[in-house]
Amino acid sequence: MKQKIIAAVLSALVLSASLAACSGNTSETKSDNTAQTQSVSLNQNAASNGSGEATSAEVTSADGAGAVYTGGYANGKLNTAEMFTERDLKQEADTSDAKELTLSDGKDVTVTEDGVYVITGTAKNASIIVEAPDDAKVQLVLNGVSITNDAAPAIYVKSADKVFVTTADGSENALTVSGTFTADGDTNTDAVIYSKDDLVLNGKGSLNISSTDNGISGKDDIKITGGTINITSVADAIEANDSIAMTDGNITVTTDKDALHAENDEDDSVGYIYIGGGSINAATGSDGIQATTVLQIDNGTVTVNGSEGLEATYIQINGGTINVTAADDGINASNKSTAYSVTAEFNGGEINVDMGQGDTDAIDVNGDLYINGGTFNINAQSPFDYDGACEYNGGTIYVNGELTDDITNQMMGGRGGMGGGPGGMGNPDEMR
Repeated sequence: MKQKIIAAVLSALVLSASLAACSGNTSETKSDNTAQTQSVSLNQNAASNGSGEATSAEVTSADGAGAVYTGGYANGKLNTAEMFTERDLKQEADTSDAKELTLSDGKDVTVTEDGVYVITGTAKNASIIVEAPDDAKVQLVLNGVSITNDAAPAIYVKSADKVFVTTADGSENALTVSGTFTADGDTNTDAVIYSKDDLVLNGKGSLNISSTDNGISGKDDIKITGGTINITSVADAIEANDSIAMTDGNITVTTDKDALHAENDEDDSVGYIYIGGGSINAATGSDGIQATTVLQIDNGTVTVNGSEGLEATYIQINGGTINVTAADDGINASNKSTAYSVTAEFNGGEINVDMGQGDTDAIDVNGDLYINGGTFNINAQSPFDYDGACEYNGGTIYVNGELTDDITNQMMGGRGGMGGGPGGMGNPDEMR
């Protein structure tokens, strides 16, 4: 009996401490947090107006033209104002001086110069290879292309400054690798679209990718600004070393690994993912979206059904709709980068998390948790698990169908009660 009393007292103390650390909605706390957020914004985002609202910003692009990105969050962790150029955002290529290329079986097509190339045809064991100068911008316009290869990428970018893969308006395109990829010398070409340089995916058509390894792999930055992309892959659907950034388009993924993955094995200060619009619908064997440094979502719809939903060192959700069904952690801020502190920050959006039974956390933060806004609908035994500071300054939270204004650290028990059963306090050893 004495042990049960001690356990109940310890559990109550832990619960009380967690509520005190992350309860309340005072104007003083809001003011302090807003000032902190604005300070981060001014340091990180030149487009910030300090309001915490979406803004647009004019920038001078590397393509030599002014660019306007009208999405973005003013207090965003990432500087979205300089992320996209005007050409990145344009969904149709200027084909007035374009060269036309037709595919045929067993014959590679090699592009060696800057320019726009309209590509048509069906081929087996043929690749579109870009091997252009380091300052070349190459635009490949796919207009009814179908490539099926045994062992080589359908599109292989060996060198260029930037390559655009644009689907022509109304076109349907299919790229498949059905066997084991063969390395190109020291280069392990392991994706249907493999690029050593910056890659932009856009357009008004559709692109279907099927792979025995990765779907799309970029060794620098990958940007997605339009089009419909459907990927079935054994490994990551879309992976990049430095970043993945998306403003529009519709992506559907079925993969045994991650849907979007940004990681550089040699530099943990890069590898961010930005979602500013469009839709992602992913059924995965591992994570829906995994970034090494920052994962920022400002708009769009992200739907993930997998082992984990979203994972990064610094997660900032400012808007959009996020739907996660997960078997492990729903949203997980973990230590993947030495350049950022482990943080999950919620400023807006609709966050729906549905967790399986067992040792699972809907929102798991191995650091600090800040909830400043947004609407949360969480179905889980453990809705929140955080190791550092916690501030709740705004937003609406439903846990297992009940409205709450308290962030309880590691709420245990079934979906109707808190603890080991209805009305129970749970095991203090499980209160993390």
